[in-house]
Amino acid sequence: MESALAWRVEETEFNAWPALREIYLDGWVLRFSPGVSRRANSVNPLRFDIAGDDALISECERHYRRHRQPTLFRIVSIADPQLVERLAARGYTAEGETLTLYGPIEAAPAEPDPAVALSPRPTVRWCAAMAALQGHAPAEARTYRRIVGRIAVPAAFAMLTIEGEPAALAYGTVHNRLLCYESVVTAPAQRRRGYARQLLATLTSWGKAQGASGLCLQMQASSAAAIPLYHSIGLTTELYRYHYRRAPG
Repeated sequence: MESALAWRVEETEFNAWPALREIYLDGWVLRFSPGVSRRANSVNPLRFDIAGDDALISECERHYRRHRQPTLFRIVSIADPQLVERLAARGYTAEGETLTLYGPIEAAPAEPDPAVALSPRPTVRWCAAMAALQGHAPAEARTYRRIVGRIAVPAAFAMLTIEGEPAALAYGTVHNRLLCYESVVTAPAQRRRGYARQLLATLTSWGKAQGASGLCLQMQASSAAAIPLYHSIGLTTELYRYHYRRAPG
């Protein structure tokens, strides 16, 4: 049951953050979206029981060389552990450990906030505010806009404004009865005031209306300061972790 839930979350996360280009190869998907994200620029399993041998690694490396990108494998903690050994033997190094959190939607605050505006599409203002708060360079901002513009599942882009200025942003998607939170960010001057919680409560209300029964979110393990916030809104179960393995050079 836990493995089935974990795969539902994986599938939901793929739909919440689509790549600009993809190659399907022997049960793996190679994702390409230069300029903004490891998750959209890495090799990912399409099943947790799929194995990866040296021939697969070499073929993936060939494709990423052709796209003039480094080869990154996304390693899910509950998938085949032998791939890590093969990559380590080839000089791949580990980075970017990430937690996958889950919780039932009934445990989450779900009160719409009048200060939070929702849009079914990423507006020009929302994208500009996201680029500013995340510190995106122009090329990164363009890639980010293209990625969120490709989302095909139901989505809501949320912005909380204080005195007319963006204070907190995020977006949510719903797939397979799971509400996925993405790109949760608060302006530095507005942190520790509960704005992210207000924003997520509004997205949760929207997700309930879309039929979601569960919540999921992926966050970097280094962002430990955010864990109390996510626990407070019901994301109390760590389903699995993942990290990346980067090719040498």
